[in-house]
Amino acid sequence: MRICVFLSAADLDERYTRPAREFAELLGKGGHTLVWGGSDSGLMKVVADGVQETGGRLCGVSVDFLAAKAREGADEMVIATSLAERKRLLLEKSDAVVVLVGGAGTLDEATEILELKKHGHTEKPVVLLNTAGFYDGLKTQFRRMEDEGFLPRPLADLVFFAEEPAGVLAHLEAVATVAPAEARGVA
Repeated sequence: MRICVFLSAADLDERYTRPAREFAELLGKGGHTLVWGGSDSGLMKVVADGVQETGGRLCGVSVDFLAAKAREGADEMVIATSLAERKRLLLEKSDAVVVLVGGAGTLDEATEILELKKHGHTEKPVVLLNTAGFYDGLKTQFRRMEDEGFLPRPLADLVFFAEEPAGVLAHLEAVATVAPAEARGVA
């Protein structure tokens, strides 16, 4: 499975890097491909290292103004001309999306895929890894949106919240075994 991971390129402390590394190692050991922003710094580097060191493949999609930070030695590296093109390519190249901790860019990427799902433009599974309760507030806000009629589909149809790295992959593998390839975004 080609799994797009939205996450921070910042250097973060152990409470965030440990679960990210654990998730990355599960991806690599499972023979999956990491599709990510292509950076070789911060949490992006931690995840890319974990996937590559445990046998997974790397597909990076960087953007021209960040190309100097792109990871060398990835199995594939694409340089987009804009952030909008980067997001489009990340989604095109993946079967599923996982959101790890991150800032405004990560939140932008996550909400875009959820908006696409909301309108039926993709059925790729989306999982938020709620490391150390990082997305508790967002989960509360999404539930309020659902309760007050802002979401035309049930929240559970849009996103799955996992509390541990193993739960992310377990959910994706379960969905992949029951969903037809078209629903997973596979052509």
